[in-house]
Amino acid sequence: MKANEHAGLPLNREKSFFQKLVSQRQLVFMSLPLVLYVILFSYVPLWGWTMAFQNFRPARSFLNQEWAGFRWFIFLFRDQVFLRDIRNSVAMSLINTSLGFITAICFALLLNELRKIMFKRFIQTVSYLPHFLSWVIVTGLVSNMLSVDSGAINEVLMSLHLIDTPVLWLGIPKYFWGIIGATYVWKEVGWNTIIYLAAIVGIDPTLYEAAEIDGSNRYQKMWHITLPGIKPTITILLIMSIGRILDAGFEMQYLLRNGLIQDVSDTIDIFVLEFGFRHNNFSLATAAGMFKNVVNVTLIFIANWIARKTGEERLI
Repeated sequence: MKANEHAGLPLNREKSFFQKLVSQRQLVFMSLPLVLYVILFSYVPLWGWTMAFQNFRPARSFLNQEWAGFRWFIFLFRDQVFLRDIRNSVAMSLINTSLGFITAICFALLLNELRKIMFKRFIQTVSYLPHFLSWVIVTGLVSNMLSVDSGAINEVLMSLHLIDTPVLWLGIPKYFWGIIGATYVWKEVGWNTIIYLAAIVGIDPTLYEAAEIDGSNRYQKMWHITLPGIKPTITILLIMSIGRILDAGFEMQYLLRNGLIQDVSDTIDIFVLEFGFRHNNFSLATAAGMFKNVVNVTLIFIANWIARKTGEERLI
């Protein structure tokens, strides 16, 4: 009797699952185009990863390609250019992530303290408008601002007598990562703040009332109520950012790069472009892109596992 009961449990659960599918069939049909889109554009192209294990020649069919095993991966980790690009990608990504997190959280806390609703909306709107600008346009603005010939930055610094002659900002390697980080903050800080403001709105207002009765000032309420209240949101976004640690960007670095700063401007994405389309080595380019994606996914799982072990909010 017990064996029959245990044997019937999976069947009942399976039946219950299909009953839910039938009862929610409208939602299933609505999500079907999105699922097909993801499969078509995210999973079907993974077949192209086979090029990383071949001496790929575009004119040959798949069956006639010459297999090379892990030759191109071994070549990558012996290539000083690729190792340099990994360093640049990680460094710029860490700068963008750290500056992006700190500025967005601080900006959200300050906006939340504004009492004039119209002024608050105006500041928020102005701050996230740069997000909608193309990186190509932003790069052009940065290039003009930092230009030696009548660039706004040089003009202001010279008028304040901080410098005597114009500085070639885009020709000095030690300035490049800082320029990328500052530009990223200007473009994205307002957009990133929206998520934190939404999380702040979800905090129970009675907590602030109780803290005010106990004599807490604004800074104490921000530190003891607001920040702990948005901590789960910060953790989730941090995990997702860790999964993009090798995605330092492409457009800005590619458009601003020159021979003077090439050692600090080139990223893995630029490496893929150079070898894939200029040197026609599609196998090497695919291996580099595959390495980047595998590392990013691995880092997401590691960060999520650490969050679960420490009792923090996590993705899954």
